[in-house]
Amino acid sequence: MFGLGRSPAPVPAPEDCLPGRAMAIPTSDTHFVNGRSLHEPFPASFETIIFGMGCFWGAERLFWEVPGVYVTAAGYSGGTTPNPTYPETCTSMTGHTEAVLVVFDPDKVDIQDLFKVFWENHDPTQWMGQGYDIGSQYRTAIYGTNDSQLNAAQISLETYQGKLTAQNYGDITTEIAPAREFYYAEPEHQQYLAKIPNGYCNHGFCQVPYD
Repeated sequence: MFGLGRSPAPVPAPEDCLPGRAMAIPTSDTHFVNGRSLHEPFPASFETIIFGMGCFWGAERLFWEVPGVYVTAAGYSGGTTPNPTYPETCTSMTGHTEAVLVVFDPDKVDIQDLFKVFWENHDPTQWMGQGYDIGSQYRTAIYGTNDSQLNAAQISLETYQGKLTAQNYGDITTEIAPAREFYYAEPEHQQYLAKIPNGYCNHGFCQVPYD
């Protein structure tokens, strides 16, 4: 799966992005699998982090299955267009990537366990796409909500790059940046693979273990 070698357009400049809207689009209130609220406030001691690794349907399921993860949500992040819709994001003209918000209890799950899920289940060497899903809306990204997460993410990238290089794979293209606004996706996209168990998913173990 690594390195399919596509050359799609980069993330559009903010002035070229779609205008979006002032009001949030409708989304689900609770998690279809565990019944918890998808929205703040979350327990005070919990942390949030945002991952982009291609289509958010399969990515979200990977994270809600991790013990110690409190709740997950599918959405759009890392871009410009306020309150984008799914069709807008699919044009590659919002600047966002399909993303998963992960709320976790750091006393029950180490962030390294989340990085393991992230690195091992997509191709971080592919630029602006994932598998045959091509475009900036499918780019690989980690958006941290504090300096500790960002530092740990950068170290994890360097660690995994060493493992990939040893196996003759290319350079990681993952964007690591402070989290900006996370826009929740429409209700039908939330926990999609719990609702449609045989639905589309292009995620799976990607040849090189993280640890």
